[in-house]
Amino acid sequence: MAFLDQNPQLGYPLVAGFGLLVGSFLNVVILRLPARLEWSWKRDSREVLELDEVYDPPPPGIVVERSHCPHCKHVLSWYENIPLFSWLALRGKCRHCKAPISAQYPLVELLTMLLFVACVARFGFGWQGFGAMLFTGFLVAMSGIDLRTQLLPDVLTLPLMWLGLIAASDHLYMAAKPALVGAAVGYASLWSVWWLFKQLTGKEGMGHGDFKLLAAIGAWTGLRGILPTVLIASLVGAIVGSIWLAIKGRDRATPIPFGPYLAIAGWIVFFWGKVLEDGYLHYAHLD
Repeated sequence: MAFLDQNPQLGYPLVAGFGLLVGSFLNVVILRLPARLEWSWKRDSREVLELDEVYDPPPPGIVVERSHCPHCKHVLSWYENIPLFSWLALRGKCRHCKAPISAQYPLVELLTMLLFVACVARFGFGWQGFGAMLFTGFLVAMSGIDLRTQLLPDVLTLPLMWLGLIAASDHLYMAAKPALVGAAVGYASLWSVWWLFKQLTGKEGMGHGDFKLLAAIGAWTGLRGILPTVLIASLVGAIVGSIWLAIKGRDRATPIPFGPYLAIAGWIVFFWGKVLEDGYLHYAHLD
């Protein structure tokens, strides 16, 4: 770690390459985890309801099964599966069937690479930088899944929360108490909004995964990060969501995933929360 801090000309390319590899894995998580969860939920439901078993083979696993073209099922060779570069070399098309390959693959890989480089630029190449990359990877995966399926799986939100609390137990970013309170207040705040909205309208205004994601963000940013995270997420969500609805010609009753906006806001606050707070206090002449 110290060697990389002293030799950033070596450290940054290594982190960039690592970010591309992780981004490739996150694509697999984004695409395969929801299908795996849905298959598991159906299987468990049949057991609980004591229904007859049906032949329902599991979807591809996240780690073992190799990547393949979703159209012709061609298993990709190693040189067809190099993060970012293979997509560019193949010009976004399968080498066998010429079907278009989703731009999600290079975009997630490039985004993860850039965010990981930002992590070490902000926190260095030590444990803080590694923790920031871990936090970032979870947020990218959950944002992609929520955008595609409007799901925020417990298998991602809850481990992220516990990892934040574990980091705080060693004072990696803050003490344990503000992290614990941040997680509790993060969950309770959005749960309260959901409960009040449901009592008033009889409808559910957001999913339960949003509560858990904000709890996880609170474990990494502390209590002081909850309010700016909600404010930034609401502002970005209102602007981007309105533009998206206008482009798609949808009405305002169309459900929009809130998780990606929470992830964007949480990442910003995790990186620059103190700077934002100091800037606000200075602007308001309260310091």
